[in-house]
Amino acid sequence: MVYITPFDPWRSRMCTCPEKYSFSPYTGCGHKCTYCYITSYIPRAFQPRVKGFTITQLERELKSLDKSKPISIANSSDPYTPGEVQNLLMREVLPVFIRNGFRLLIVTKSDIVVRDIDILSKGKVCVSITITTLEEKTAKRLEPNAPSPLRRLKALKSLSNAGIPTLVRLDPIVPGINDDVNSIRTILKSAQEAGVRQVTTSTYKARPDSLSRIMLAFPELQEEIKTLYSKGERIGRSIYLPRGLRRDIISKVREVAQEFSMDFATCREGFSELHTADTCDGSHTLAF
Repeated sequence: MVYITPFDPWRSRMCTCPEKYSFSPYTGCGHKCTYCYITSYIPRAFQPRVKGFTITQLERELKSLDKSKPISIANSSDPYTPGEVQNLLMREVLPVFIRNGFRLLIVTKSDIVVRDIDILSKGKVCVSITITTLEEKTAKRLEPNAPSPLRRLKALKSLSNAGIPTLVRLDPIVPGINDDVNSIRTILKSAQEAGVRQVTTSTYKARPDSLSRIMLAFPELQEEIKTLYSKGERIGRSIYLPRGLRRDIISKVREVAQEFSMDFATCREGFSELHTADTCDGSHTLAF
């Protein structure tokens, strides 16, 4: 079995990421986010399991890879899922990638990442942390087992203070839940004050299982959300919001980002002309 693979297995026409590799130390994720898409293709998706790799195997795989391409950790399963506190997998694998000269893109919604600043600071690493809202009650409904938004903000500040490039992912935006411009402004202002220089955003892409969870978590918005997505368009395996509404939401985030002199990008939205950042995933912050 190969554990480090090319990114974007679906070859989405909407993806604007530079070429890179993907690695996940876990199968599944314990954050149990209502909007998560992995339940559509990973069995027992909210019961994270350690993958059966060995350090020797990772070393062997890295020898055949192109060092000009960064490695993204992780995309389907958060590398800092709650069990990582005890498992310490990232403290084992990070030094392997760094000593072999690979640039790393860490994608998480957990403040556990701060634990590994001593290792991250030795390599070329960019950390993206997802923050969808700063309202604690809303966050608990959207992301039941994830650390609070304030803890994530503190993590961004700690990483930035350590000289590690950071991004905030305002992702996904769900109409009626976290698309209010004042809420968006509060998130980006707080992120900018924490040292973040880029925001990457996207709207929620519905799949039957995650849509059911969102409507269960927000019953007062059930009809509104169902109606909006019934008018959307199917792209790949997901139902997107109608294009005009998506562009309005994305443009609103872009305008707020410009207020705070933050770089801006989207994720799989089809509006790359709105980007002001060199890359959507922060790859450009990891110069050779």
